[in-house]
This record gives sequence, C-alpha cells and structure tokens, in this order.
Amino acid sequence: MNLIYKIATTEQWSAAQAAGLFAGAPVDLADGFIHFSTASQTRETAAKHFAGAEGLILAALDADTLGADLKWEVSRGGDLFPHLYRQFKMDEVVWARQLPLRDGAHDFSGLLP
Repeated sequence: MNLIYKIATTEQWSAAQAAGLFAGAPVDLADGFIHFSTASQTRETAAKHFAGAEGLILAALDADTLGADLKWEVSRGGDLFPHLYRQFKMDEVVWARQLPLRDGAHDFSGLLP
C-alpha cells in the first residue's frame, strides 16, 4: 500500500462524511485539485499550512488505487507532491484519525511510518 495523506478540519471532514465524498478544502477548490502529502512531507505541510490549528483530521488514502486522476507534481522545495484532480469517496479512505496538538505542534505519533 502506498499511503498519501490529507489534512482537513473536523468541519470539512464531517461535511465529507455526510456527503459520502470529499470535494476539497478551500485551497483545493481554488487550485483545482486536492492537495496530498507523502509520509515524509506531512509534518512540514502541517507546520506550514496548519500551524497551531486544533481540530484537524489526518486521512490516509492508497495512492495506487486512485487512478490516472492522481498526478505527482513539483511543488514546495522541488519535491513531487500528490495532487488528485477529482473528489474522493469516503470509501477510498484507508483510515482517518484526529491529529492532536501538543505543546503547540501536531503530534504524529502512531500516525505516520
């Protein structure tokens, strides 16, 4: 399994669960694709875009099952980031868990390899 990760607010995640699909956060909708990170990129993504934010969800999806709509594109620091050019169904989510904030930083203990 080739897991990629999405960080969302609890409100965004609750709306996605109710709808049965995740259409994207405001930044995703503005950019025209859903931003994901690899395991090695997720901590920096959280620090850069979600610093100090509480009430976050970390969701994992299997990149190998997302098909041709998943593109690996150059982004921050020249790294390739996974971008999904469609909504994803909640049944495509491998797991989703609370991303706790401890001492001002997100605690990924037990969440990332």
